[in-house]
Amino acid sequence: MANKHWLSQELFTTIIDKTPLVSIDLVVRGADGRVLLGKRLNRPAYGYWFVPGGRILKDETLAKAFERLTLAELGVAMNINDATYLGLYEHFYEDFVFGEGVTTHYVVNGFQVQLPAEVKDLPSEQHGEYAWFEEDALLSSDEVHGHSKWYFDDTKGFL
Repeated sequence: MANKHWLSQELFTTIIDKTPLVSIDLVVRGADGRVLLGKRLNRPAYGYWFVPGGRILKDETLAKAFERLTLAELGVAMNINDATYLGLYEHFYEDFVFGEGVTTHYVVNGFQVQLPAEVKDLPSEQHGEYAWFEEDALLSSDEVHGHSKWYFDDTKGFL
């Protein structure tokens, strides 16, 4: 995508303060069924284990956003047609990417993907470390953010 889609901090703060952001989250499964989580380096959800994902950009189709985000978050571009749609979710945070004083509201499209076996080096821009979790361990951990747990709870989200 062109650089016109990346906004100044001031403008992006105003947008976050006034509107919801539309994004994609990825429940990434390994061949053994475990789930890949990354430890967040940025707000919101700083310091928590979280599913990979990110914002959809202006004029970017859902399919193109999916391909861009899987490349940026997993190191491999994936096709949205190879994913399972989990539903639509809302995430609310008391902080935002640049600190406190502004809340963040995401409208999230949840997808599940199978990570190709050949992926070895995962990107480190958003997540400082990665780990594979069994679902039971993920759901019982206080270090896994609640919004990531929602993807395993049939009472959350909208289809």
